[in-house]
Amino acid sequence: MSTDTAVDIEELAIPASMDVPEAAAFAEMVDVRNAIETQIMGTDALNCTARELLPNYQAQEDEPIRLFVARVGGRIVARGMLSWQAEEGASASWATAEVLPEFRRRGIGTALLDHLTAIAVASGRPTLQAEAIHTRPETGERIEPPTGFGWLSADDPGARFLLRRGYRLEQVGRISALPLPVDPALLAAKRTAAQAAAGDDYRLVAWTGATPAEWVGDLVTMKTRMSTDAPSAGMDFSEEKWDADRVARLDRQLADSGRERLTVAAEHVPTGRLAGYNELYLPADRSRPVTQEDTLVLSEHRGRRLGMLLKVANLQRLAEVSPSSPMVTTFNAEENRHMLDVNEAVGFVPIGYDGSWKLTP
Repeated sequence: MSTDTAVDIEELAIPASMDVPEAAAFAEMVDVRNAIETQIMGTDALNCTARELLPNYQAQEDEPIRLFVARVGGRIVARGMLSWQAEEGASASWATAEVLPEFRRRGIGTALLDHLTAIAVASGRPTLQAEAIHTRPETGERIEPPTGFGWLSADDPGARFLLRRGYRLEQVGRISALPLPVDPALLAAKRTAAQAAAGDDYRLVAWTGATPAEWVGDLVTMKTRMSTDAPSAGMDFSEEKWDADRVARLDRQLADSGRERLTVAAEHVPTGRLAGYNELYLPADRSRPVTQEDTLVLSEHRGRRLGMLLKVANLQRLAEVSPSSPMVTTFNAEENRHMLDVNEAVGFVPIGYDGSWKLTP
């Protein structure tokens, strides 16, 4: 389709690998993604390579997604994503439209989001949801979500765009970074105190890369719980369906991305079952930031400082495995005060904010 401003919107084929000809357009789209996030954040800490991101988009069985781009004169100037949950009964679509700063206010974002919306409505998943990283200027009216935690500014371009489209802010997330290295004495003290609170009923186990066979069943349970236990405010999420095959697919996905995963888990000694876990993703280029992904303690094991124990232990492993890593980044809902307390206690500081938005038909 085309707009009146000579903008062409097309679906982007997801390449089979980065070695095929169509991978060039995918790589250009990733460059646009990185440029947009860098401009909003004021840092390239969240940038990813095309090789790292490609396996995420190839995981259609578990996380279906379609990619779109807007071109001006053949150049990709914006990107759109439409995703949904594969689970039966899911009624929401996730729509994202991002435009390079120098091409904004020309109707490109509107045309792109209109295109995604039409596809979503026709698919039978008409509830539209969006996640966007935002600037947070002190000017403008404060927009607060129903959770009562966090705020965004109405002067932020992304917030203005979504508000005009009728979206409602449901949740504010905090993007945090931990400068490395962390004082080893601090980590040791935090770990000792957390282990004392946990007691002898819990011991740590750790692995690098693929999930050991003995823990696959427990990881299935924890990944399933992670999909519903993480704070989601008023956003529509169905419980994800995990099994051993999906765990194996995720393991292959990470291997294909070139990233290395460090996992630390807490075993409940009396039952021999895992009670929680923490993950760190390391890029192949160890001069780039590490990403902290899942941290979960099953509800029946909370209140024993296992979250602190898991995070600190994995940071200690990171210091051994990759002493040159410059920082760790992570995302948390602003209402997840317990996890933010843990993060702040080891040195994480805010570097940005994101919003979760919803448009109900």
